[in-house]
Amino acid sequence: MSVSPGQRDPRASLIRQSILVAGACMIIDVLALVAHDRDGPRAPWIAVLVALAVADAALATPARWSGGVAVFASAVTLGGTFLLGGHFVYAGMLIAAYRAGAWLRGAQAGGVLAAMLVAQALCARHPGWELPLEALRDVLLPWMVGRYTTTRRAYLDDLERRADLQRLDARAAVERAVAQDRSAIARDLHDVIAHHVSAINVHAGAARLSLAGAAGDAAGSLQAVETASRAAMADLRHLLDVLHGEHPDAVRQPGLDNLDELLDGLRAADVPARLSTSGTPQPVPDSLNVALYRIAQEMLTNAMRHGDGTGVEVMVSYGSEALELSTVNGLAAGPVQAAGEGPRRGLAGIRNRARLFAGSASSGPGPGGRTWHTTVRVPLAADALLGSDAGR
Repeated sequence: MSVSPGQRDPRASLIRQSILVAGACMIIDVLALVAHDRDGPRAPWIAVLVALAVADAALATPARWSGGVAVFASAVTLGGTFLLGGHFVYAGMLIAAYRAGAWLRGAQAGGVLAAMLVAQALCARHPGWELPLEALRDVLLPWMVGRYTTTRRAYLDDLERRADLQRLDARAAVERAVAQDRSAIARDLHDVIAHHVSAINVHAGAARLSLAGAAGDAAGSLQAVETASRAAMADLRHLLDVLHGEHPDAVRQPGLDNLDELLDGLRAADVPARLSTSGTPQPVPDSLNVALYRIAQEMLTNAMRHGDGTGVEVMVSYGSEALELSTVNGLAAGPVQAAGEGPRRGLAGIRNRARLFAGSASSGPGPGGRTWHTTVRVPLAADALLGSDAGR
């Protein structure tokens, strides 16, 4: 049995307690013998004293020796009675009977109990009706108390084991229910979304083929729709794999290395897109890497929705303590932009993602009001990232 640091070893405690019990019995029995038999013959008195000390010391032996200790205690009781000429019952005898009842089972327990009862009967001062009473008091009663104690302890241990098994079964049932719900959600999500996205892809491809060589702008737009729908299906499959509980190594999530692929969707729609990186690239945790990719995706969605189509620039800047992700796009004129609400609609989601990693987000018009700038800054310090994880 292993014991964790700072925890007391129960085996050492049991050994100490058994030595204390044996020592207490030895002191009590020796003092009682000296007090009552000081004037008796010296040789028998010394023999009983030595046997008494040995019998009490034997109480500190392991539990597997309980039968031999009880028989030896009965022999000491019987010998002391005949050598000293009177009824002889000592404290160690009671403890030996208790140990026999606590640790012995089956035929051995019955045999040891019978031997102790016979010894007690032979030592009885009153062979009449008080004999069974003394046997019950000095042998059977401590034997039964020992038997009750260990039986109750075994019953409590069994209850504890059953409670542990019930807790494990309940936890396993909850985990199975969660896994089943995740699988059901994944199937429903696939059935609801995949069908419609696949239909968009098929119809966009058919329309592009039918317009080949006729309307360049329309064909380009349809090709962009087809490309975007394929990318959406790929991302959907990745997310469904995660929801199904697939191993993280088997599911590759997009990150900063995939930003240029993300810009291909804009380029396919004839929107100039450029990616620039500054500073020394540093390792980024997987969760932050995916979050930055999704933030860039939201930024580009805003640029496509509210920009003037003249171009989008994505900038990744690595600092010593933080990473900045920025986008700049032309600002389209219109009633939504005049109200100042257009690009700000997606800022709430961007800011929430950044806050998960102790970051911040800002957005606003550039100089002259002709461009729109969105910037996200997240710390790269390990303690800041750990603090943000704890807050989640």
